[in-house]
Amino acid sequence: MKDLPDTEERKAGLKGLGCSRKRVEDARFTQGKGNYVDDIKMAGMLHGDFVRSPYAHARVKSINAEAALALPGVIAVLTAKDLEPLGLHWMPTLAGDKQMVLADGKVLFQGQEVAFVVATDRYIAADAVDLVEVDYEDLPVVVDPFKAQDPDAPVLREDLEGVTEGAHGPRRHHNHIFTWEAGDEAGANAAIDGAEVVAEETIYYHRTHPCPLETCGCVASMDKVNGKLTLYGTFQAPHVVRTVASLLSGIDEHNIRVVSPDIGGGFGNKVGVYPGYVCSIVATIVTGKPVKWVEDRMENLMATAFARDYWMTGRIGATKDGRITGLHAHVTADHGAFDACADPTKFPAGFFHICTGSYDIPAAYCAVDGIYTNKAPGGVAYRCSFRVTEAAYFIERMIEVLAIKLGMDAAELRAKNFIRKEQFPYTSALGWEYDSGDYHTAWDKALKAVGYEALRKEQAERVEAFKRGETRKLLGIGLTHFTEIVGAGPVKNCDILGMGMFDSCEIRIHPTGSAIARLGTISQGQGHATTFAQILASEIGISADKITVEEGDTDTAPYGLGTYGSRSTPVAGAATAMAGRKIRAKAQMIAAYLLEVHDDDLEWDIDRFVVKGAPERFKTMAEIAYASYNQAIPGVEPGLEAVSYYDPPNMTYPFGAYICVMEIDVDTGEHEIRQFYALDDCGTRINPMIIEGQVHGGLTEALAIAMGQEIAYDDIGNVKTGTLMDFFLPTAWETPHYTTDHTETPSPHHPIGAKGVGESPNVGGVPAFSNAVHDAFRAFGLTQTHMPHDHWRIWKTARDLGLHG
Repeated sequence: MKDLPDTEERKAGLKGLGCSRKRVEDARFTQGKGNYVDDIKMAGMLHGDFVRSPYAHARVKSINAEAALALPGVIAVLTAKDLEPLGLHWMPTLAGDKQMVLADGKVLFQGQEVAFVVATDRYIAADAVDLVEVDYEDLPVVVDPFKAQDPDAPVLREDLEGVTEGAHGPRRHHNHIFTWEAGDEAGANAAIDGAEVVAEETIYYHRTHPCPLETCGCVASMDKVNGKLTLYGTFQAPHVVRTVASLLSGIDEHNIRVVSPDIGGGFGNKVGVYPGYVCSIVATIVTGKPVKWVEDRMENLMATAFARDYWMTGRIGATKDGRITGLHAHVTADHGAFDACADPTKFPAGFFHICTGSYDIPAAYCAVDGIYTNKAPGGVAYRCSFRVTEAAYFIERMIEVLAIKLGMDAAELRAKNFIRKEQFPYTSALGWEYDSGDYHTAWDKALKAVGYEALRKEQAERVEAFKRGETRKLLGIGLTHFTEIVGAGPVKNCDILGMGMFDSCEIRIHPTGSAIARLGTISQGQGHATTFAQILASEIGISADKITVEEGDTDTAPYGLGTYGSRSTPVAGAATAMAGRKIRAKAQMIAAYLLEVHDDDLEWDIDRFVVKGAPERFKTMAEIAYASYNQAIPGVEPGLEAVSYYDPPNMTYPFGAYICVMEIDVDTGEHEIRQFYALDDCGTRINPMIIEGQVHGGLTEALAIAMGQEIAYDDIGNVKTGTLMDFFLPTAWETPHYTTDHTETPSPHHPIGAKGVGESPNVGGVPAFSNAVHDAFRAFGLTQTHMPHDHWRIWKTARDLGLHG
């Protein structure tokens, strides 16, 4: 009889689902062996750099490149006139708009690309940029989306002048992009107008920026002998970039290879297609040499895709005892010079209509107006799923405002209106079908963990002590319960430029029992090489240590829509599990043949198939893999491979309960975060250690956004926060300690029950930090102040409330 290793020992050896396996990626990163875009060096490689506009709105009267071209080492200076014969002076955006590649007649935001200099050396290219003479005629600037809608506001997009229909319906003004609606406006208004209590507020979620550690860049290389274009770059969706590159260049897609090497952070900033990619491709085709373009930090902050910039006006109705009856939301969305949001085609405002949050609201309506201004384009989902962060901030601030109007504790108001466990699957008034949840259990666990009742008592005592002059510090308790929507998405309602948002996995088991899995996603720090191997380990019974995960090369990976919006685990993770099950199904037939039994006489046991009733008779996956390559098995093809393209039936809906306890000095505006408790429910937990790391990272980004991170403009369109001296990135000094916790409510439709977690801490963290600031001043009459809550703004709030001196 064969020895039977202990069941728990075999499970541990797999390092599968639930194991806090160390990240396999970290070995090369901690040794400085990562391979980033700027590490790529090719023979004869040229370098590109942009001439950028100092004006936010100006006519380009002339461009003189003579002095630049006379500089030794300068190969070419490209302008819109050079690209126009190729049809490349404009390009499509992911939102169905079009965008200048290089300034065509005028510029629309400060930092816009005007000309592309190609030189033999990066520094020569930079010197040549300064020698290009551009004659500008400045034009009136509009950076306020409300003033942009005035009848006499300047026409920004002259290419659209007289066009009354856009990609998403009628345009009602020359600077208007779209109006998008969801829900029943008449029903929501009736519910609110008839409510016993109505609260109203205008909430601004300021313009911010993902600011990844590595800026955007690419290396384009055209081999004119075989007609193959290779493009290395910081791409979160390499297959989509390949498709767009084919559409723009006319090169057949099979002759384009897109490679995303190691990426130093993405956070949504690297989903779209930037002019640098297009110009590098044109330059390599023209010169026949590789061309590298890597932007600097100021260019990244000034000209690549921003996030947020939503003005949200809300009305919420309720009974006197706190039951919410209706919600109305209207958003004025500042999209900048071009509508370049990376949103699914049918949702120009992303998933903002998740704005009913965790609450059972019977009637709701939301509308979003997109507006052009003289700012950089973008509107990316900065560590969130397509505007979910704005939606979560909106509803969590509205709950706080309603609690003040009702004179009710905000924790009690939330619990009274939560969707109940037995209501799932739950269809919201705005059309989403929430898959699963247990909000009350999570909320009660969070309140108990922080000692909520004692905190409220301490807060009240602190207010009285402040009034007596015994302290200058106030205590704020920031509450948030959020529901996210991730896993974009079902092809039936989610696509980008017509490409359905499925994802993929291809698995090959080698004769010796190791495996390689290739996916259509691309990691930017999420730990895919670690966690996807764990999914497979549990599915096919091969240790995660023997499974290699590859992503980011369109020549080897199956087509996928990439990594953003926390879609990797909900979509590609499901594809991985399903491909693994195909492997296991074939392995079962092979095992049955080897054991001389019928398929149905076998059952799966961790890493092997055993004969029912005779567990001493078994075949391990390693044995099955070897047999699949060296034995002729009737009715079964040799080898052990599978591919799965997974189109999810629904999104997934992770949720969480966050509580921030903050002390604020009214005389300096300084804050101290005494406690931050974050409970997440992401369904089945693949790797608890990686989840904790993702939560810590997302919360720190949320801290930055809520407490100081902002892309600010003056009245003539100058970017005031274009360097890291002005744009807040938290260091270890500012970052507080986080206490993480969890509940586990698996998704019923996901193959392993996983929901995704990478975006959740940013979605829930921002309102928790912000609500803590508001809550500290609540006793003194404050209902609303706008983010970011930096020391200066907090000090002004205290001053305006008469709390100084």
